Amino acid sequence: MKALVLTGHGAPEVLKVREQPEPVASRGQIRIGVRAAGVNFADIMARQGLYPDAPKPPAVLGYEVAGTVESVGDGVTRWKVGDRVIAGTRFKGFAELAVVGEHDALALPDALSFEEGAAIPVVYGTAYAAVVRLGNVQPGDWILIHAVAGGVGIAATQLAHRLGARIFGTASKSKHAAAQAQGVERVIDYHTQDVPRVVREITGGRGLDVILDARGGRDFKESYDLLRPGGRLVMYGASSAVTDDRRNLWSALKMIVGMPRFGSMNLMEHNKAVLGLNLLRLWDDRGSFEEIARPLTALLADGAIKPVVGRVFPLEQAAKAHRFVQDRQNIGKVVLRVS
Repeated sequence: MKALVLTGHGAPEVLKVREQPEPVASRGQIRIGVRAAGVNFADIMARQGLYPDAPKPPAVLGYEVAGTVESVGDGVTRWKVGDRVIAGTRFKGFAELAVVGEHDALALPDALSFEEGAAIPVVYGTAYAAVVRLGNVQPGDWILIHAVAGGVGIAATQLAHRLGARIFGTASKSKHAAAQAQGVERVIDYHTQDVPRVVREITGGRGLDVILDARGGRDFKESYDLLRPGGRLVMYGASSAVTDDRRNLWSALKMIVGMPRFGSMNLMEHNKAVLGLNLLRLWDDRGSFEEIARPLTALLADGAIKPVVGRVFPLEQAAKAHRFVQDRQNIGKVVLRVS
């Protein structure tokens, strides 16, 4: 089968399309004929050698796929050949065939394309965990979403909007209109504006109820300081560690050293909560991807949430796709068309 292989750590050009052995569905597994696969920032960090959970090269990356069930292993009762599905793959998704546990897949609604399906598992799984499970967003809450026009940002916006929150976000100027079209009340240009000052002006010094932040380092402290009493900071990434094509150990070290220490006395005194989110660890704890993403099924079926695909690249142009995401050019999700 054709697959996208990470041949080593480095610039996007280390990604090469190669022939690989076909995986076989074992008991309790399904094999998916992959039509499209989502590109995530975790893939960028894995390519650069900055993602601890990623397989070592040579390896096939890819965290999520959409396609049709091509074969089923012994004991599988939930799926049959030909079913349209989306699935979390824990890497190995950038290939013509992917094998997952039967409970790591969800049905892809007929109204959605395979490209839209590939934009669902990771960003909506992350957004649901951040907004609903950890952030506990309530009607009338004021929420700030950093990188609000990206994949997770748009997914979180849709969920927070449905819950009746007032939504603010940060994004470069060229992405403001797209974010506002999703229901963001005010977008702050983090390139040209002082984000804390603008937030304090917007809130009248009130502070925010929830902040979603995937930047990392000292930026987490900035977000913490913008919370009101009872506010919740959800940290789910470290995008500030990626500054160029290759692994920049100095940037990564600065990000790690700059991570704030949230003392228990401070948290109690200011009535604030700091929550970390790692989708893989949540997946491990719940036992299957379905346990994380099940609430999304009804929301997708009734159209309450709808993935936004910003750009589709053929598998052979994966290097361009990686650079597009890495340079923060995307509005919504970037997807690879596999077959």
